[in-house]
Amino acid sequence: MPSNNPVFRNSDEFKSGYNAYGNATYAGNGAGHSGYGSDPSTWSVGTPGAPSAPTRTTGPMTIDTVVQRTGISLVVVIVAAALTWVMTPSITTNEGLSAVYSAAMIGSLGAFVLSMVNSFKKIISPALVLVFAAFEGVALGALSKAFDAQFGSGVVTGAVLGTFAAFAGTLAAYKYFDIKVGNKFRTMVMGAVLGMIGLAVLELVLGLFGSSLGLFGFGALGLLTAMIGLALGVFMLVMDFDFVEQGVRNGLPERESWRAAFAITVSLVWIYTNLLRILAIVTNR
Repeated sequence: MPSNNPVFRNSDEFKSGYNAYGNATYAGNGAGHSGYGSDPSTWSVGTPGAPSAPTRTTGPMTIDTVVQRTGISLVVVIVAAALTWVMTPSITTNEGLSAVYSAAMIGSLGAFVLSMVNSFKKIISPALVLVFAAFEGVALGALSKAFDAQFGSGVVTGAVLGTFAAFAGTLAAYKYFDIKVGNKFRTMVMGAVLGMIGLAVLELVLGLFGSSLGLFGFGALGLLTAMIGLALGVFMLVMDFDFVEQGVRNGLPERESWRAAFAITVSLVWIYTNLLRILAIVTNR
């Protein structure tokens, strides 16, 4: 079935993997042979001296290429986060607190803008994916440093380990239980994700006017939204795994590995931030 996820929906290659009835197709399935029509008089063997049709210079997307591109993206995130943590001043002073929050704001805004660009680009750009990863790393490094100062180092370490555990557990469940992703599941997940983003924007706007709903605070309501966000992150990973599987099966171009890597990176960051909030709230009780 066609995807409701804008990351994949705007890829011509991913869309071409499904026919008009929403069923998966394969390379060459149902396609006529080049140069031949229904009328023999229209058959052609080409024009002497004319340039040949362009051929694909790279191989198809594989599990290995997706793993490699995802690994590169995550390394950029981790390195940028580590540099942000080390290079920003101590959060114990007002200047340090301001610098950390500024880094978190700049990183978050840059990552959000680039996530929109990467989600709606028809041809994925590896450079923009890596720049997105760098901005995301800046935001996560600053956010993690603030949480570490307020709640202790165990919160950050637990969130990191929990994120990798969630990834491994979701992948194992996807393969072991042979999970099939349907159109209703995609619609529900993406609707919930967009709703969560809308609530975050609303909370941000209210915060500018000195008000708050407490949806993303450290109370009971904040814990509820963090747990819902964590579940959505796991569901997003399931959708990512499904598209990788479909993409490899349909022989998509290798460059689409960057699109898959971008989507997986977004899902892992989503899981990490919600785990960080959950551990902070539990620790603060």
